[in-house]
Amino acid sequence: MPGLYHLTRLNDRWFRLDEALDVAYQLGLPVDGRYVSGCLQVQKYAVNCSWFQETFGECPEDADEETVRRYARAYIMMLLGTQLFADKSGNRIHIRWLPYVTRLEELGTYSWGSAALAWLYRCMCRVANRHVVKLAGPLQLLQSWIFWRFPRFRPAGYETFSWPLASRWSGYNPSGSEKGPRVAMWRLRIDRLQDREFIWMPYSSPDVL
Repeated sequence: MPGLYHLTRLNDRWFRLDEALDVAYQLGLPVDGRYVSGCLQVQKYAVNCSWFQETFGECPEDADEETVRRYARAYIMMLLGTQLFADKSGNRIHIRWLPYVTRLEELGTYSWGSAALAWLYRCMCRVANRHVVKLAGPLQLLQSWIFWRFPRFRPAGYETFSWPLASRWSGYNPSGSEKGPRVAMWRLRIDRLQDREFIWMPYSSPDVL
């Protein structure tokens, strides 16, 4: 298994990103409500991100209400297609989300957090295949969760809490060291993890509240 082999060596008590609260607190997404289904099975019909950016890059200042809503739909489509449910291309927006943005008033009634978590797990299962070398999905959720649970992996200088918790790392830009040495270093750090280096900081802690 490429890439994630070392992650699979973490025992089950360490690696449990399966609580709805993880997505709710890390990304601020709703985990209650109607489920997102069906459309995730469609494999074709995607639009290039560049078309979205060129067509809906900036809403006109004198836009009427219907035009604003159209630009809002395009923006939400880009968020869904490139952030929460991204594929490995990183530059395509799937039309599967059109039924959900048709009625903007109903967007908040869906359990987007549960769907994002399910999509991340699906992508992680795929990347465990020996022929797959890239990981897709809401990787900001995975990264923020790792920084939250494993203090040793956190970058220095990001101690201020913000909401959602993942926004705490929005300015984080890892060093530009070569890929090979960086991957080897992280694998070694994972291999050397000890029980005492894992924490389960409750979301009800005073700092988070």
